[in-house]
Amino acid sequence: MARIKKAKNGDPVKPQRGFTLSEAKRKRDSLDYDAKTSMAAARQRTLGSKGYDDISQELTKRARRSDSLRNVFDRAIERATKKATPKQRNGGKTPAWQRKEGKNPEGGLNAKGVASYRKANPGSKLKTAVTTKPSKLKPGSKAASRRKSFCSRMSGMKKKLTSAKTANDPNSRINKSLRKWNC
Repeated sequence: MARIKKAKNGDPVKPQRGFTLSEAKRKRDSLDYDAKTSMAAARQRTLGSKGYDDISQELTKRARRSDSLRNVFDRAIERATKKATPKQRNGGKTPAWQRKEGKNPEGGLNAKGVASYRKANPGSKLKTAVTTKPSKLKPGSKAASRRKSFCSRMSGMKKKLTSAKTANDPNSRINKSLRKWNC
């Protein structure tokens, strides 16, 4: 029968399933220090009594164990980071694209907002708005087709997904962005 660990007050202690982000980082960092000191100690212990092959074998074993533990902690850090909200990943702040800093007062996102969105969503191809007047764009160019696509998509959203109050408000984010894209 398995023994149940008990705390000092007598309550049963649940086994820990994973590490928090800070615990995993702390343990991984201490592992580097422990690995260096234990290897140096092993080298000193075995120099007098064992040959070179025995020393290298022992050091190799310790290095493998250290690497496998480091992988465990790295995976724990990766899992904890994936579970973390953007606010937790960014040091207590939400990403710039969700705050005023990343939004252009005339509508849409500014360069800082686009950069923070790309950082939060790897693989994203988000770009800033095409603000050139339609008369100045060459028909069929990439910029012209991006503008046309955006305008048709956002106009549809304005009709179907906003209230009458938002649709008629000139200062709403959707109307500002449509104006900025010259829709």
